[in-house]
Amino acid sequence: MNSRSVEILVGAFMALGIAALVMLALKVSNLASFGGDDGYEVHAYFEDIGGLKVRSQVAVGGVQVGKVTAIDYEMDSFRARVTMKIGSQYDSFPIDTAANIYTSGLLGEQYIGLEPGADIDYLAEGDTIEFTQSALVLERLIGQYLFSSAGK
Repeated sequence: MNSRSVEILVGAFMALGIAALVMLALKVSNLASFGGDDGYEVHAYFEDIGGLKVRSQVAVGGVQVGKVTAIDYEMDSFRARVTMKIGSQYDSFPIDTAANIYTSGLLGEQYIGLEPGADIDYLAEGDTIEFTQSALVLERLIGQYLFSSAGK
């Protein structure tokens, strides 16, 4: 009887360990956040999105307010179209809000930072953010520096 209870305890411990690993994997891959359909989608066009990916966070002042749901390339304008889902509790961003692509840390993952404007009208489902700033690509900066220093 004693070995049977030990087997049950070991099985329960293993099940808890596996559940913890699954939760950790969901948290790291950013699949657990903003799982529901509540919220509204807005779009923004960028010349260069760098390493921005689907499921990257959308933040304001360091607080996550949404995530990137789709990235497409528009052949008529030659720009990347980024679709973002903003949480329904954040429904009062002015229509002149700006979207910038930032990098967390020196070589970290990229995310979209929103800077609210001052307009009295608010962003709604399907609106387009007009004021954008593309990603700062480290390789391009290094290349420009090397090219400019070689001419000296």
